[in-house]
Amino acid sequence: MEKYLKETTMLDYSNEKIQKLIKERKWNELDEFECIRDIYNFVRDEILFGYNIDDSLPASKVLADGFGQCNTKGTLFMALLRACNIPCRIHGFMIDKKLQKGAMTGIVYKNAPQKVFHSWVEVYHENQWYELEGYILDIMYLRKLQNKNKKCTGTFCGYGVAIKDFQNPTIDFNRNNTYIQSEGITQDFGIYDSPDDLLQVHHQEMSAVKAFMYKHLGRHLMNRNVKKIRNL
Repeated sequence: MEKYLKETTMLDYSNEKIQKLIKERKWNELDEFECIRDIYNFVRDEILFGYNIDDSLPASKVLADGFGQCNTKGTLFMALLRACNIPCRIHGFMIDKKLQKGAMTGIVYKNAPQKVFHSWVEVYHENQWYELEGYILDIMYLRKLQNKNKKCTGTFCGYGVAIKDFQNPTIDFNRNNTYIQSEGITQDFGIYDSPDDLLQVHHQEMSAVKAFMYKHLGRHLMNRNVKKIRNL
């Protein structure tokens, strides 16, 4: 299990602000289940859903941003878990861009790659690995999105969601897997020890021009769309 506890460039849990957060929240004083659950809830609800500048950000930068998406929130989640001596690993995928429709609109959606890089975190607890993806959307954003689409009681795909039961998603951790985008998966890259290792092999593929436009325009428009939903 040692490799699932290792600090890396991206999982920089020795960072002063990460250590300060852990001390303030007293996560190291909790039993393992409560620690996992509390860190999970923190990453889900206090690190808001939003789009960072790059998937390769270290955990400390994601914490400083205060927002993130599947890959970046996962990096922070893993760093906090490992800092509390809880083994975890990362599972990489591609998802269909249609689940981002609504967050992505207009020319941003039109020019986005059809396949979007995605990942979730797997946590080892009580001799079992749990697949955790439900931390991606903060609860405030999700509740507003559900309220906006009250008539949808089954499958929903869009605004960062791809699940079969939109009104009752499995997003709370209680010794169970959690999912929020899993129905959009189109390709499975398998399991890696760390996000650093995963990104060395797989990453978001797009031209230099599109990457520049995403960093300097696209993600800001996407974050604006997300905020509009959250502020309904």
